[in-house]
Order: sequence, then C-alpha cells, then structure tokens
Amino acid sequence: MTDLTLRDATVDDAACICDIWNPIIRDTVITFNPVERSPAEIASMIRDRQGAGHAFMMAELRGQVLGFASYAQFRGGLGYARCMEHTINLHDAARGKGAGRALLLALEDHARRAGNHVMVGAVTVSNTASVAFHAALGYETVGTMPQVGWKFGQFHDLVLMQKIL
Repeated sequence: MTDLTLRDATVDDAACICDIWNPIIRDTVITFNPVERSPAEIASMIRDRQGAGHAFMMAELRGQVLGFASYAQFRGGLGYARCMEHTINLHDAARGKGAGRALLLALEDHARRAGNHVMVGAVTVSNTASVAFHAALGYETVGTMPQVGWKFGQFHDLVLMQKIL
C-alpha cells in the first residue's frame, strides 16, 4: 500500500472509529467486551491516551480510513510504567494488506521513543490470524489464560504475546 498514510487520531475521528470497532464488539470474539462504544467514549479515550503520552493513530488509504491503533499502560501502577498493551482494529476489507503491520510498527516506534520497554498483545486464542500476525512481527507467546473471556454464551481463552522493544 504505497499510498497508506498514518496520522494521529483526533476527537473528530471518534464516530469513524465506532464504525470500525462496534461491529467487531457486536459480532466477534476479537474483544470480549460486549458493550458497543459511543463516539463520546472514544473521544475521551483519544484525549486520555494522547494526554498520557501514548499514541492513538489512524491508517488511511487515499483519504479512506482503514483502521486505528493505540496503546496504553498494560496494568496500573508504577511497576508497569514501561509495559504497554496495544489495540489494533481494521475494516474487514483492509485486513491482510499491510495497514495493521504499519500501525503496529508505528506504535512500537512511538512507545520505544517514549522510553517504554515492552509491548503486549492480548489475543483471543481462536483469532488465529491475529496470533500469526503478532508472531510474524516478533511477538512471543508468554502465556495462555484458559477461559478468561465470556461472550456469546461460552468461555474463550486469551493468549498473551509480548515483544521487547
């Protein structure tokens, strides 16, 4: 995708992010959260993450939004202050075309420049495409948490993958 553009998200992107994220929330186990996000909630998330010095980015191809990505501290407390967890979500039609890779590499670069040491991806085990995506970008599986997610009337396993930045 030679015309791919990455840029910082703005609060004006909130509705577009909802258009990408809410079908994933509603229809898949990519996230265990069953509650769709509102534009106000997304706008607040953008402000909070960027205000904390974390990235929240958009990927576009010739002006059309393909997806978004962000990161925040993995767990609360000073002991985890250099360990981040990312989120990447793309429109269905954008998957497998390089936008996710570009977004994740940009997040890693941002996190590294901000002095962070580890990036974590928490991936539903049944999302084999995401597990393979992370592995191809150097993420190692560091643990599997059986049956920690509940969605669509059943339990789901979570794999934790990490990369030392």
